[in-house]
Amino acid sequence: QVQLVESGGGFVQPGGSLRLSCTISGSTLEYHAIGWFRQAPGKEREGLSCINSSDGSTDYADSVKSRFTISRDTAKASVYLQMNSLKPEDTAKYYCAADPDLYCSGTWRATDFRSWGQGTQVTVSS
Repeated sequence: QVQLVESGGGFVQPGGSLRLSCTISGSTLEYHAIGWFRQAPGKEREGLSCINSSDGSTDYADSVKSRFTISRDTAKASVYLQMNSLKPEDTAKYYCAADPDLYCSGTWRATDFRSWGQGTQVTVSS
């Protein structure tokens, strides 16, 4: 079973940047898609970006497409989310998730992913 551990969250001022990491262990190679999500208090979990392990293709939510970049380092079994121009409304707990059967293209949701990390908190405030 795959395990995912997020890191890199923290406190940042508006306009700042953070890079989140998702380190994967277990049956890594069989997992097809890795996604990043976030959830703010009282809100639904929101899909941000997804990367397909088979071909490295990526997909983004429109709300973050111009500011966030997903990438991977297969040697380190890690997926990253570079977040730039952060805003207070980006404050949330950020999660990575994995699924062996999903190919991210177009609509994908939290319920499409089987395995989840514990999350890392991002707080954007002056």
